[in-house]
Amino acid sequence: MKNSELFIKCLENEGIQRIYGIPGEENLDVMDAMIDSDLEFITTRHEQGAAFMADVYGRLTGRAGVCLATLGPGATNLVTGAADANMDRAPLVAIAGQGASTRLHKESHQILDLVNLFAPISKYSTQIRSGQVIPEVVRKAFKTAETEKPGCTFIDFPEDIAGSQAPDGLEPLTVQKPHASIPPEDKLIQAAELIDKARFPIILAGNGVLRDNSENALRQFAERLNIPVATTFMAKGAIPSSHPLSMGAVGLQAHDYVSFGFDRADVVLCVGYDLVEYHPYLWNHDRSCRIIHIDSMPAEVDTHYIVSSGLIGDISSALQAITEHTQPREESITDLKKLRHAILQELHASAEDKGFPMKPQRILHDLRQALRPQDIVISDVGAHKMWLARMYPAERGNTCIISNGFASMGIAVPGALAARFACPDSKVVAVTGDAGFMMNSQELETALRYGLNFVVLIWTDSEYGLIKWHQQRRFGRSAYISFRNPDFVKYAESMGARGYRVEAADELLPALKEALETNTVTIIDCPVDYRENMKLTEHLGDLVCPI
Repeated sequence: MKNSELFIKCLENEGIQRIYGIPGEENLDVMDAMIDSDLEFITTRHEQGAAFMADVYGRLTGRAGVCLATLGPGATNLVTGAADANMDRAPLVAIAGQGASTRLHKESHQILDLVNLFAPISKYSTQIRSGQVIPEVVRKAFKTAETEKPGCTFIDFPEDIAGSQAPDGLEPLTVQKPHASIPPEDKLIQAAELIDKARFPIILAGNGVLRDNSENALRQFAERLNIPVATTFMAKGAIPSSHPLSMGAVGLQAHDYVSFGFDRADVVLCVGYDLVEYHPYLWNHDRSCRIIHIDSMPAEVDTHYIVSSGLIGDISSALQAITEHTQPREESITDLKKLRHAILQELHASAEDKGFPMKPQRILHDLRQALRPQDIVISDVGAHKMWLARMYPAERGNTCIISNGFASMGIAVPGALAARFACPDSKVVAVTGDAGFMMNSQELETALRYGLNFVVLIWTDSEYGLIKWHQQRRFGRSAYISFRNPDFVKYAESMGARGYRVEAADELLPALKEALETNTVTIIDCPVDYRENMKLTEHLGDLVCPI
């Protein structure tokens, strides 16, 4: 047995089903060993697409997505997706072939120090230098990637090591997963006392709630104590948007409706929250809030995030235990009904708007109408992301996937492909701008080749809309943000997909419904009126608290 065959056996032992990537000269032995395995190799059109697929797969399932490239430029093309997974807390194992170990000590064709290249964007980065260590390296890579806080790990596999004979008697190691502990009793009592004394408590739920599968525990906790819940963009759906205690998602720089709840809060319960999701200086700018940190790991150090009580361990268990020491509240002390009304009024204000190009609010309204609660939206990064994150109602966790840690453009199309593999019973829509779409649109061919079906909804404005938004806010003018697009309908059809261009506001919803029932990839080109961006900014800046 070759080391490459042992390596594949170890990957199979981890329970993975597929690997995303591109074959190359320096991973030939690994590719050959895969032929006789149960693993499915998804041949992508670019390594960045492969990394994004592994990234989104990991985020949706909690199991490490795996991507594979060759050395040099193949490996460097993985970097953006690997960094995204690491910062968005998605488990991912990246693997790259490498030149023979006999030429790593000197200048040589396509040789880079990949271990050090990936070290700053991963939890663990290593090179296999002997077949003897393969079972340990693979086990550690997966254990580290999947353990809180999850993220990226990287394995460099030199071609001569891969092609050599494996030592006798080596087998994959037993897969073991650590279990989170329950916070100690004194910490539970401390947190409960802070909540009981609070006049205006509020819950800020982060992505850790979804990773811990603690949505039900969060909802029950909020209901028992009658405390309103705001979520980060990455935790949308942690409490249903329709729930009477839901305040929606926070993440905009503007001082919008949700912020008014934080303005009145004296105690903020941060549950599964990472600072990278929404910086605390935006909601605790005067550092007056008392913070209860409930998470699997200790809090990050930050001037605006000084913890009054920290409960480290299993999130569900912590929430359930706190309720045993806390007095229920009879009514919402933040006058939440008025706040919710203001948010819902904002959401539905343009639901029947006939304007064209379409207003973002109308697009989101129609998108929500077309999808079931379990269906999945994968957002790219751009101006559309801000609208989607702020206003799209998510009823379940992980049904609105937003990259808001690393926030990389180009994630939507490969992410939609991964979502179809991860959640075959859900319909999937990639929501993207025309700029983000063109960054990884080549992966449409990958999706079609593997018989996948999803919808790509392109918000078309022929500009880098988010940058224009910022330029106008800061300087009152914009520059260098315009470009030309291909005919997206013909572009789709040239690959064998379906294409549709929206010509009037009333056409979008029927087009979405039809596309979602079609057994192939459909691109919907939807012109958007981003003049609403500045109107939203001005509106939010002028608001007076409705409470």
